[in-house]
Amino acid sequence: MALKPAPIALSLGPLYFNWPSAQVLDFYARIADECPVERVYLGEIVCGKRAPLTQAAIASAAERLERGGKTVIWSTLISPVNRRERRLTEELAADGEHVELNDFGGLASRGGGAFTAGPFLNVYNESTASMLQQMGCTRWCPPVELSLPAIAEIATHCPGLEIELFGFGRLPLAHSGRCYHARQHGLNRDSCRYVCEQDPDGCRVSTLDGTAFLAFNGVQTLSDGLQLCTETPDGLRQAGISALRLSPHSVGMVEVAVALRRYFDGQTALGEMVETVRASTLPLPLVNGYLAGKAGLEWTIP
Repeated sequence: MALKPAPIALSLGPLYFNWPSAQVLDFYARIADECPVERVYLGEIVCGKRAPLTQAAIASAAERLERGGKTVIWSTLISPVNRRERRLTEELAADGEHVELNDFGGLASRGGGAFTAGPFLNVYNESTASMLQQMGCTRWCPPVELSLPAIAEIATHCPGLEIELFGFGRLPLAHSGRCYHARQHGLNRDSCRYVCEQDPDGCRVSTLDGTAFLAFNGVQTLSDGLQLCTETPDGLRQAGISALRLSPHSVGMVEVAVALRRYFDGQTALGEMVETVRASTLPLPLVNGYLAGKAGLEWTIP
Protein backbone atom coordinates (compact mmCIF):
# COMPACT_ATOMS: atom_id res chain seq x y z
CA MET A 1 0.00 0.00 0.00
CA ALA A 2 1.37 3.41 -0.99
CA LEU A 3 2.30 5.69 1.85
CA LYS A 4 0.40 8.95 2.12
CA PRO A 5 2.79 11.91 1.66
CA ALA A 6 3.39 14.12 4.66
CA PRO A 7 1.27 17.29 4.64
CA ILE A 8 2.92 20.63 3.88
CA ALA A 9 3.62 22.20 7.27
CA LEU A 10 2.86 25.83 8.05
CA SER A 11 5.09 28.15 10.07
CA LEU A 12 4.76 31.76 11.21
CA GLY A 13 7.89 33.79 10.55
CA PRO A 14 9.34 36.52 12.76
CA LEU A 15 7.49 39.83 13.10
CA TYR A 16 9.13 42.54 11.00
CA PHE A 17 7.11 45.48 12.30
CA ASN A 18 7.18 47.65 15.41
CA TRP A 19 3.93 46.89 17.24
CA PRO A 20 2.98 48.00 20.77
CA SER A 21 3.39 45.33 23.44
CA ALA A 22 -0.38 44.96 23.89
CA GLN A 23 -0.82 44.24 20.19
CA VAL A 24 2.03 41.71 20.27
CA LEU A 25 0.44 39.86 23.19
CA ASP A 26 -3.02 39.83 21.62
CA PHE A 27 -1.67 38.71 18.25
CA TYR A 28 0.31 35.73 19.56
CA ALA A 29 -2.47 34.70 21.95
CA ARG A 30 -4.73 34.30 18.95
CA ILE A 31 -2.00 32.46 17.03
CA ALA A 32 -1.63 30.07 19.97
CA ASP A 33 -5.36 29.37 20.17
CA GLU A 34 -6.61 29.53 16.60
CA CYS A 35 -3.83 29.37 14.00
CA PRO A 36 -2.91 26.03 12.35
CA VAL A 37 0.85 26.61 12.32
CA GLU A 38 3.38 24.26 13.85
CA ARG A 39 6.32 26.60 14.36
CA VAL A 40 6.49 30.26 15.34
CA TYR A 41 9.63 32.37 14.97
CA LEU A 42 10.07 35.08 17.60
CA GLY A 43 12.52 37.89 18.18
CA GLU A 44 13.36 41.32 16.79
CA ILE A 45 15.27 40.81 13.55
CA VAL A 46 14.98 44.17 11.77
CA CYS A 47 16.24 46.84 14.20
CA GLY A 48 18.10 46.15 17.43
CA LYS A 49 16.95 49.49 18.86
CA ARG A 50 13.38 48.19 18.97
CA ALA A 51 14.12 44.95 20.82
CA PRO A 52 13.85 46.31 24.41
CA LEU A 53 10.41 47.79 23.69
CA THR A 54 8.68 44.41 23.42
CA GLN A 55 11.15 42.12 25.18
CA ALA A 56 8.76 41.26 28.02
CA ALA A 57 5.81 40.83 25.66
CA ILE A 58 7.79 38.48 23.41
CA ALA A 59 8.86 36.37 26.40
CA SER A 60 5.23 36.09 27.52
CA ALA A 61 4.18 35.26 23.97
CA ALA A 62 6.72 32.44 23.82
CA GLU A 63 5.25 30.84 26.95
CA ARG A 64 1.72 31.26 25.61
CA LEU A 65 2.62 29.70 22.25
CA GLU A 66 4.35 26.73 23.83
CA ARG A 67 1.30 26.09 26.01
CA GLY A 68 -0.70 26.13 22.79
CA GLY A 69 1.44 23.36 21.35
CA LYS A 70 3.60 25.49 19.04
CA THR A 71 7.35 25.09 18.66
CA VAL A 72 9.07 28.43 19.29
CA ILE A 73 12.22 29.26 17.34
CA TRP A 74 14.28 32.32 18.26
CA SER A 75 15.45 34.47 15.36
CA THR A 76 18.58 36.61 15.39
CA LEU A 77 19.03 40.12 14.02
CA ILE A 78 19.67 40.48 10.30
CA SER A 79 22.45 43.01 10.80
CA PRO A 80 23.83 43.65 14.31
CA VAL A 81 25.35 47.13 14.19
CA ASN A 82 26.98 47.64 17.60
CA ARG A 83 28.65 45.73 20.40
CA ARG A 84 25.44 45.22 22.37
CA GLU A 85 23.60 43.78 19.38
CA ARG A 86 26.52 41.53 18.43
CA ARG A 87 26.72 40.25 22.01
CA LEU A 88 22.99 39.51 22.12
CA THR A 89 23.22 37.68 18.79
CA GLU A 90 26.15 35.62 20.03
CA GLU A 91 24.36 34.74 23.27
CA LEU A 92 21.19 33.70 21.48
CA ALA A 93 23.12 31.64 18.95
CA ALA A 94 25.08 29.93 21.71
CA ASP A 95 22.27 29.21 24.17
CA GLY A 96 19.05 28.71 22.23
CA GLU A 97 17.79 25.19 21.63
CA HIS A 98 15.83 26.30 18.54
CA VAL A 99 17.53 29.16 16.70
CA GLU A 100 17.21 30.80 13.30
CA LEU A 101 20.36 32.57 12.13
CA ASN A 102 19.89 35.63 9.92
CA ASP A 103 23.50 36.77 10.04
CA PHE A 104 26.56 34.65 9.28
CA GLY A 105 28.27 36.11 12.35
CA GLY A 106 26.21 33.82 14.56
CA LEU A 107 27.66 30.63 13.07
CA ALA A 108 30.76 30.63 15.23
CA SER A 109 28.72 30.93 18.42
CA ARG A 110 26.47 28.06 17.36
CA GLY A 111 29.42 25.67 17.66
CA GLY A 112 28.01 23.07 15.28
CA GLY A 113 24.60 22.91 16.97
CA ALA A 114 21.46 22.55 14.85
CA PHE A 115 19.96 25.75 13.45
CA THR A 116 17.59 27.15 10.85
CA ALA A 117 19.12 29.29 8.10
CA GLY A 118 16.91 32.34 7.56
CA PRO A 119 16.13 33.94 4.18
CA PHE A 120 18.53 36.81 4.86
CA LEU A 121 21.61 34.62 4.55
CA ASN A 122 23.08 34.73 1.05
CA VAL A 123 22.47 31.11 0.10
CA TYR A 124 22.02 30.91 -3.66
CA ASN A 125 23.70 27.65 -4.65
CA GLU A 126 24.16 24.07 -3.52
CA SER A 127 27.77 24.61 -2.38
CA THR A 128 26.77 27.20 0.22
CA ALA A 129 23.74 25.20 1.32
CA SER A 130 25.88 22.06 1.71
CA MET A 131 28.47 23.98 3.72
CA LEU A 132 25.78 25.24 6.11
CA GLN A 133 24.35 21.74 6.39
CA GLN A 134 27.78 20.46 7.43
CA MET A 135 27.89 23.21 10.07
CA GLY A 136 24.59 22.12 11.62
CA CYS A 137 21.86 23.63 9.43
CA THR A 138 18.79 21.38 9.47
CA ARG A 139 16.22 23.77 7.97
CA TRP A 140 16.57 26.46 5.32
CA CYS A 141 14.23 29.27 4.30
CA PRO A 142 15.53 30.31 0.85
CA PRO A 143 15.99 33.95 -0.15
CA VAL A 144 12.74 35.18 -1.65
CA GLU A 145 14.26 35.85 -5.09
CA LEU A 146 14.94 32.16 -5.77
CA SER A 147 12.58 30.38 -8.15
CA LEU A 148 11.14 26.95 -7.45
CA PRO A 149 13.39 25.28 -10.08
CA ALA A 150 16.46 26.89 -8.46
CA ILE A 151 15.36 25.70 -5.01
CA ALA A 152 14.71 22.22 -6.38
CA GLU A 153 18.23 22.07 -7.84
CA ILE A 154 19.75 22.98 -4.48
CA ALA A 155 17.52 20.45 -2.71
CA THR A 156 18.80 17.57 -4.86
CA HIS A 157 22.34 18.26 -3.59
CA CYS A 158 21.34 18.59 0.08
CA PRO A 159 19.46 15.42 1.09
CA GLY A 160 17.97 15.66 4.56
CA LEU A 161 17.79 19.47 4.55
CA GLU A 162 14.28 20.64 5.37
CA ILE A 163 13.22 23.54 3.14
CA GLU A 164 10.68 26.11 4.31
CA LEU A 165 9.46 28.41 1.55
CA PHE A 166 8.43 32.04 2.15
CA GLY A 167 4.79 31.62 1.18
CA PHE A 168 2.85 34.67 2.34
CA GLY A 169 3.44 38.31 3.18
CA ARG A 170 5.30 41.37 2.03
CA LEU A 171 8.60 40.14 0.63
CA PRO A 172 11.76 41.26 2.48
CA LEU A 173 13.91 42.71 -0.32
CA ALA A 174 16.75 44.70 1.24
CA HIS A 175 18.27 45.91 4.50
CA SER A 176 19.99 49.24 5.00
CA GLY A 177 22.17 51.01 7.51
CA ARG A 178 19.84 54.01 7.26
CA CYS A 179 16.35 54.23 8.72
CA TYR A 180 13.83 55.27 6.09
CA HIS A 181 11.14 55.94 8.66
CA ALA A 182 13.38 58.33 10.57
CA ARG A 183 14.40 60.10 7.37
CA GLN A 184 10.76 60.50 6.33
CA HIS A 185 10.04 62.34 9.59
CA GLY A 186 13.14 64.53 9.47
CA LEU A 187 14.95 62.48 12.13
CA ASN A 188 18.09 60.39 12.23
CA ARG A 189 18.38 56.76 13.30
CA ASP A 190 19.83 57.54 16.74
CA SER A 191 16.89 59.81 17.62
CA CYS A 192 14.17 58.12 15.58
CA ARG A 193 11.45 58.27 18.28
CA TYR A 194 10.41 54.83 17.00
CA VAL A 195 8.17 56.43 14.37
CA CYS A 196 8.02 53.10 12.51
CA GLU A 197 5.26 52.21 14.99
CA GLN A 198 2.96 54.47 12.97
CA ASP A 199 2.94 51.96 10.08
CA PRO A 200 2.06 48.52 11.49
CA ASP A 201 2.51 46.82 8.10
CA GLY A 202 5.13 49.09 6.56
CA CYS A 203 4.83 52.41 4.71
CA ARG A 204 3.89 52.28 1.04
CA VAL A 205 6.19 53.94 -1.52
CA SER A 206 4.94 55.11 -4.91
CA THR A 207 6.65 56.37 -8.05
CA LEU A 208 6.28 59.98 -9.21
CA ASP A 209 3.31 58.94 -11.34
CA GLY A 210 1.57 57.42 -8.32
CA THR A 211 2.27 53.73 -8.95
CA ALA A 212 2.86 51.80 -5.73
CA PHE A 213 5.89 49.53 -5.96
CA LEU A 214 7.69 49.16 -2.59
CA ALA A 215 7.27 49.61 1.14
CA PHE A 216 9.70 50.48 3.91
CA ASN A 217 9.82 49.41 7.54
CA GLY A 218 12.54 51.22 9.43
CA VAL A 219 15.78 50.04 7.79
CA GLN A 220 14.00 47.38 5.76
CA THR A 221 12.72 47.49 2.18
CA LEU A 222 9.70 45.31 1.41
CA SER A 223 7.58 44.54 -1.61
CA ASP A 224 4.37 46.49 -2.07
CA GLY A 225 2.40 43.33 -2.82
CA LEU A 226 1.79 40.27 -0.70
CA GLN A 227 3.48 37.09 -1.80
CA LEU A 228 1.06 34.16 -2.00
CA CYS A 229 2.26 30.70 -2.94
CA THR A 230 -0.21 29.04 -5.33
CA GLU A 231 1.75 25.85 -5.95
CA THR A 232 0.15 22.47 -5.39
CA PRO A 233 1.34 20.33 -2.47
CA ASP A 234 2.84 17.84 -4.95
CA GLY A 235 4.61 20.65 -6.79
CA LEU A 236 6.18 21.85 -3.54
CA ARG A 237 7.26 18.35 -2.55
CA GLN A 238 8.84 17.79 -5.97
CA ALA A 239 10.91 20.94 -5.35
CA GLY A 240 12.04 19.51 -2.00
CA ILE A 241 9.84 21.89 0.04
CA SER A 242 8.11 20.55 3.14
CA ALA A 243 6.90 23.74 4.84
CA LEU A 244 5.50 27.15 4.02
CA ARG A 245 6.37 30.28 6.02
CA LEU A 246 3.75 32.98 6.62
CA SER A 247 5.00 36.45 7.52
CA PRO A 248 2.98 38.26 10.23
CA HIS A 249 0.78 41.19 9.29
CA SER A 250 -1.76 43.05 11.38
CA VAL A 251 -4.80 41.76 9.47
CA GLY A 252 -6.15 38.29 8.78
CA MET A 253 -3.27 35.99 9.72
CA VAL A 254 -5.45 33.27 11.23
CA GLU A 255 -7.79 33.38 8.24
CA VAL A 256 -4.87 33.17 5.80
CA ALA A 257 -3.36 30.20 7.64
CA VAL A 258 -6.70 28.38 7.78
CA ALA A 259 -7.26 28.98 4.05
CA LEU A 260 -3.82 27.60 3.16
CA ARG A 261 -4.23 24.65 5.52
CA ARG A 262 -7.53 23.73 3.90
CA TYR A 263 -6.05 24.10 0.42
CA PHE A 264 -3.01 21.94 1.15
CA ASP A 265 -5.24 19.34 2.80
CA GLY A 266 -7.38 19.13 -0.35
CA GLN A 267 -10.49 20.58 1.29
CA THR A 268 -10.78 23.64 -0.96
CA ALA A 269 -9.84 24.54 -4.52
CA LEU A 270 -7.02 26.94 -5.38
CA GLY A 271 -9.36 29.70 -6.55
CA GLU A 272 -11.33 29.60 -3.32
CA MET A 273 -8.15 29.77 -1.25
CA VAL A 274 -6.91 32.79 -3.20
CA GLU A 275 -10.19 34.66 -2.82
CA THR A 276 -10.33 33.92 0.91
CA VAL A 277 -6.82 35.28 1.36
CA ARG A 278 -7.58 38.32 -0.77
CA ALA A 279 -10.67 39.13 1.30
CA SER A 280 -9.06 38.46 4.69
CA THR A 281 -5.86 40.44 4.69
CA LEU A 282 -4.46 43.83 3.70
CA PRO A 283 -5.88 45.53 0.57
CA LEU A 284 -2.66 45.02 -1.38
CA PRO A 285 -2.01 43.23 -4.67
CA LEU A 286 -1.03 39.56 -4.58
CA VAL A 287 2.29 38.57 -6.18
CA ASN A 288 4.14 35.32 -6.90
CA GLY A 289 6.47 36.13 -9.79
CA TYR A 290 9.74 35.15 -8.13
CA LEU A 291 8.60 31.55 -7.66
CA ALA A 292 8.16 31.21 -11.42
CA GLY A 293 11.46 32.91 -12.22
CA LYS A 294 9.78 36.16 -13.27
CA ALA A 295 9.66 39.68 -11.88
CA GLY A 296 8.61 39.47 -8.25
CA LEU A 297 5.65 41.84 -8.66
CA GLU A 298 3.93 39.62 -11.24
CA TRP A 299 0.87 37.57 -10.40
CA THR A 300 -0.25 34.44 -12.19
CA ILE A 301 -2.64 31.76 -11.06
CA PRO A 302 -2.61 28.28 -12.65
